Amino acid sequence: MKTVIEKILAESIAVKDRFIRSHLDALVKTATLMADCVAAGKKIMLFGNGGSAADAQHIAAEFVNRFEIERRPLPAIALTTDTSVITSIGNDYHFDEIFSKQVRALGLEGDVALGISTSGNSKNVLKAIKVSNEMGLHTVGLSGPGGRLKEIAALALCVESETTARIQESHALAGHILCLLTDRILFPGHEGR
Repeated sequence: MKTVIEKILAESIAVKDRFIRSHLDALVKTATLMADCVAAGKKIMLFGNGGSAADAQHIAAEFVNRFEIERRPLPAIALTTDTSVITSIGNDYHFDEIFSKQVRALGLEGDVALGISTSGNSKNVLKAIKVSNEMGLHTVGLSGPGGRLKEIAALALCVESETTARIQESHALAGHILCLLTDRILFPGHEGR
């Protein structure tokens, strides 16, 4: 068992190291986009399925509450949390519509739409990104190595791994980095650590 743990640890570190180093510029660009969005009175909308839904909620919570510094709440919402909205759309229309209908209802030009899909092919995520593009939102995709998300999102952060767990671990790290950088851009002089 210890050998298995050590192998997982080594693999996780290697995947995250490759992902972050190959996306340094994209991470800075995404954080700057998020900071500019919030400074302009706009919001960040996040969405995904399963573990990616949890990541969307986690990142939104860091923005709304706080990350590492004491500061005002930042406008972010996970489109994965309202079960009445999600189940009514899924029931009356189709599961593929659960995020795109919310984007149509809540999204404004200049908002950021961040879609998360480990496969890069989640139909409901792709549809929401497509609608976001049409409405003039800034689109960001967090995905694995394949899929259409990287083709249709304006900014794509793709983890080069075939293992879902390693992709999700890298997405969590990216989320924390984006929160930290966004805070530092918006609140200079309050670096925390």
